[in-house]
Amino acid sequence: MLGTILLIVLILLLIGAFPAWPHSRSWGYGPTGGLGVVLIVVIVLLVVGVI
Repeated sequence: MLGTILLIVLILLLIGAFPAWPHSRSWGYGPTGGLGVVLIVVIVLLVVGVI
């Protein structure tokens, strides 16, 4: 249950940091890449069963 909630929150953060939005246009791809790495780690932990 906690893993699913964490996954949903990370996906929403990834969408919010995407540089197409007006508030994040000047950020570049840094935040999206960092959140993408965190998202991949959480997905791997969910598949392995740690979370």
